[in-house]
Amino acid sequence: MKRVVACVIAAMFLAGCKTSPTGRTQIMLHSEQKMNELGSAGFEQIKADQAIEADPKTNQYVQCIADALIAQLPNKYAEQRWEVVVFKDDSANAFALPGGKIGVHTGLLKVAQDQHQLAAVMGHEVGHVIAQHANERMTQSGLVQAGLQLGNTMMEMNNVQSRNVIMQGLGVGAQVGLTLPFGRAHESEADVIGLDLMAKAGFKPIGAVELWQNMEKLGGDRPMEFLSTHPSPDNRIEKLNSKMAEANTLYRAAKQKGLSPQCRV
Repeated sequence: MKRVVACVIAAMFLAGCKTSPTGRTQIMLHSEQKMNELGSAGFEQIKADQAIEADPKTNQYVQCIADALIAQLPNKYAEQRWEVVVFKDDSANAFALPGGKIGVHTGLLKVAQDQHQLAAVMGHEVGHVIAQHANERMTQSGLVQAGLQLGNTMMEMNNVQSRNVIMQGLGVGAQVGLTLPFGRAHESEADVIGLDLMAKAGFKPIGAVELWQNMEKLGGDRPMEFLSTHPSPDNRIEKLNSKMAEANTLYRAAKQKGLSPQCRV
């Protein structure tokens, strides 16, 4: 029985092994169709729950940036029909979901001060989608839960004392050791993908650094990076700057192709 279980697990991992756009090995056990359905359903729920910005100039501005970015996506994503919605929300946030869904909060437009800075955020969020980070996170969450349940069952079978205390420790260990760093890896990868994407679309890559400098000025309480799913702004800026030479090469190539978005409110 142990051999059968081991073979089944090995087969699942082999079937779910993928490579991200940056070359990182991923484990994803859910189909793209399922993820697209979940993303679309989630987006419909968000539209039902949140107020939508009706101002045509604001919507045209955000759509203009989205169109420029989408045109540079890999074929299966570029050919997909994308829906872009601006939500009335004071938080400086944006998101993208599987199924071709992009949401931008009006609060972000106060922090992203031009098309280049807003393209950095939107490119980052689309980067999560094309790297299939949602699929990877769902897979990881399922595997962690299965592992914890298996551990609990084994301790019950062997009458291990202090089982509850041990399980609580394993739960915290899984979050800090796997879930949180895993989130930071996704964020850093989406930063790189988004930087390249905005540059290919003809947006100035330095806008990504300027955006995070603006975010840094917002201040607010943040958990230390060790206990956060997001890298600190300083670390993001440092990583973006390390990739700036490559991004500027892509930007110059885009300019030579005549790609020069003129998105304004």
